[in-house]
Amino acid sequence: MDALDRIRTFSLKHDLLPRGEIVVVGVSGGPDSLCLLHALLALRSEFDCALHVAHLNHQLRGADADADAQFVDDLAARWRLPCTLGARDVAALAREHKLSIEEAARQARYRFLAEVARANHSQIIAVAHNADDQAESVLMHFLRGSGTDGLRGMRPISDFGLRILDSSLVLRHSSLRLIRPLLAVPRADVERYCREHDLQPRFDLSNLDTTFFRNRLRHELLPLLETYNPNIREVLRRTAEIVAAEVELLRQALEAAWREIVVAESEQQIEFKLPAWRNVPLALQRATLREAVRRLRPSLRNINFVHIEAAVSHLQSAQTGAQITLPQQLTVDVSYRTFTVGATGHDLERPDWPLLAPGQTLPVNRTGFTPLPDSDWQLAATHVEAWSDDVFTHPDPWTAHLDAAALGAELVLRTRTTGDMFHPQGMPAPLHLSDWMTNVKIPQRVRDRLPLLISGERIAWVAGFRIGQPFSVTSRTRRVLKLSFQR
Repeated sequence: MDALDRIRTFSLKHDLLPRGEIVVVGVSGGPDSLCLLHALLALRSEFDCALHVAHLNHQLRGADADADAQFVDDLAARWRLPCTLGARDVAALAREHKLSIEEAARQARYRFLAEVARANHSQIIAVAHNADDQAESVLMHFLRGSGTDGLRGMRPISDFGLRILDSSLVLRHSSLRLIRPLLAVPRADVERYCREHDLQPRFDLSNLDTTFFRNRLRHELLPLLETYNPNIREVLRRTAEIVAAEVELLRQALEAAWREIVVAESEQQIEFKLPAWRNVPLALQRATLREAVRRLRPSLRNINFVHIEAAVSHLQSAQTGAQITLPQQLTVDVSYRTFTVGATGHDLERPDWPLLAPGQTLPVNRTGFTPLPDSDWQLAATHVEAWSDDVFTHPDPWTAHLDAAALGAELVLRTRTTGDMFHPQGMPAPLHLSDWMTNVKIPQRVRDRLPLLISGERIAWVAGFRIGQPFSVTSRTRRVLKLSFQR
């Protein structure tokens, strides 16, 4: 089967070229992209698609790069195809964002392709990764310890979602797809196709520069591995296909687990049920952490296995207040029953509780309602019979029944202050409030905002958790004050 037949069969198998679409084709001028463009031109009427050529000058090779751009522009004109040329100072982008030249070029290139697609109302971007590129990618990810997502290599079609250099600019085109029609075509067949069709590709000398990691793989490591197994490239490509199928199975299990163990999710953080997470299999523990990182940091491709394994190990036994560091300013913060993956230093989202601003004091109405400022919560106060069953059996943690006679004339809600002491119901003596909060696993991020009911100088109720022993309803109680936080 020649290269064109491979491309046709591969495109049909994976539905890469929906009929009636405009396909933006990334063309560098090298043999791979030239083969891709020529093949798609030959298949254009068969798939009923239109082509738009896009070329980005990375401004890394001076006159040679300018000549590449002119070559692509002339080629598109000769083949009567629309063409968009662009230029980016990749070296400057790499310096500014502290990226490798390879990564800065990749991000600049994909951003440019997305802009061209958007400008031309296209949903499909075609790039020219071939079967040898696939083998190199799998080996590269293996050496970096990236896990199964990396070992499955590049996919024939993938969603186009990418955080580009400037963190304020996020391109998330839900309908934009990246396709790789050459992924089943070895590099030797690409070069043969170019010769057979008298194509004259440009040659980029930087592809020989072994200071670049991928070039070292291509020119040094893979030839060495071929002395052990001449079919190593095919082995790596086959590994990608096997792992991709297994990743799909894991993905289905991950989606089911995600629904069960995620408490809340936003663009800044994801909160998990800690006991439920600890009960899922190890593979899903790793997968859920990888998924959290992927959702919060789309540009962080194939997070290193070491980082995930360290986080998994810590979470197995981490105590409340523990913090685990992940790449790209992400941390894992552990609470009593949950843990949160979010941005380092980010003000973690608080649970949907009635809370006060730190340092706030609020007089309490002993009958009727006390609204909480800047909130849809209020504190309702009523008097009930001391012998009511509701006094002893009410399950709502945001409702308290207190001995009215033990309470002073004035009640206030406030947040904790340094040196606060608290005598919890059922305990023999008072202790420091901060120590008690730690012991009962109150989430650290709400401790400075949790309402405390104060009678005189004493804490009568730590709202949502415990009333004070001196204010407990007993057999001698005659009047009961019922306090309940309501919306």
